[in-house]
Amino acid sequence: MNECYYDKRMDFFYNKTNTDTVDEWTGTKLIIVLCFGTFFCLFIFISNSLVIAAVVKNKRFHFPFYYLLANLAAADFFAGIAYVFLMFNTGPVSKTLTVNRWFLRQGLLDTSLTASLVNLLVIAVERHMSIMRMKIHSNLTKKRVTFLIISIWAIAIFMGAVPTLGWNCLCDITACSSLAPLYSRSYLVFWSVLNLVVFFIMVVVYIRIYMYVQRKTNVLSSHTSGSISRRRTPMKLMKTVMTLLGAFVVCWTPGLVVLLLDGLNCTYCGIQDVKRWFLLLALLNSVMNPIIYSYKDDEMWSTMKRMICCSSEDKSQDRCSSRIPSTVLCRSTDTSGHYIEDGIIQGTICGKADLGDKGNS
Repeated sequence: MNECYYDKRMDFFYNKTNTDTVDEWTGTKLIIVLCFGTFFCLFIFISNSLVIAAVVKNKRFHFPFYYLLANLAAADFFAGIAYVFLMFNTGPVSKTLTVNRWFLRQGLLDTSLTASLVNLLVIAVERHMSIMRMKIHSNLTKKRVTFLIISIWAIAIFMGAVPTLGWNCLCDITACSSLAPLYSRSYLVFWSVLNLVVFFIMVVVYIRIYMYVQRKTNVLSSHTSGSISRRRTPMKLMKTVMTLLGAFVVCWTPGLVVLLLDGLNCTYCGIQDVKRWFLLLALLNSVMNPIIYSYKDDEMWSTMKRMICCSSEDKSQDRCSSRIPSTVLCRSTDTSGHYIEDGIIQGTICGKADLGDKGNS
């Protein structure tokens, strides 16, 4: 019968797995790391708080798609909390942690990653279904989006708690990984492969959407008299989405590959030398998300600027008060051209189209 080590501190496991905890991480080096980490975390808190506040404040965002966007910002905000906790419980401090505190540190990171990833997957699948069915309105209702958000966090919390619930190496030291001394190598393989598969699905979904929108836009442009700006709107939006995917690839794939190599017990891969840089890349993803999702949306950006500057509401927001809000439908005599555009991303499409109209007037 294997002996279990629930009462040991982390130095026992680090020594058993020969894990480098960077004992020399003190003095100037530690101050620089903490300063950079603090700056990034503050930016994550402020920027994602602004995104959530903008969705709450601006009535044009009171629709399911933007609720998912706000939930993504909430996931990134939670990631900021996880990184703060990690900052003050890493390096030389790691060896002094109890088993439960170490599980909490890793569980927060795993939960934040899962919440962001699943949220992005939900958005991708919903957009794909809407566009392929040629829907102007999203299929999402408030009840459905609430259920999805609750499900996203339930899945994220469960995945973050799986090692604590038993899939660990506390009773089998020989199965412990190097990067995560309490995680079984089999769990790291499962975790990294699962996330890479979900990521691959997202890439396939968005590439399919991109190709479909490009094809439909080319067909419609030869049969409609709509403005060039309106015809190009779908492609501009899909380029924004592809930018998001590119950021996700750069930020997460290297770390997941390193975890997979560790799970496969690759002793010659030099994973200890690159793990901190890949963790920094993961942190940057939470910094980039609010920029990609919000700054590219003119209505979102203007709302955030007004909140930052504490200025009064822009009266031009009410220019369409006599018609349906632009987040639901942009009315135009060129209905065929907007049939696809309105089905891509609610609100953002209409905001871009309005800007196109202004430029032509």
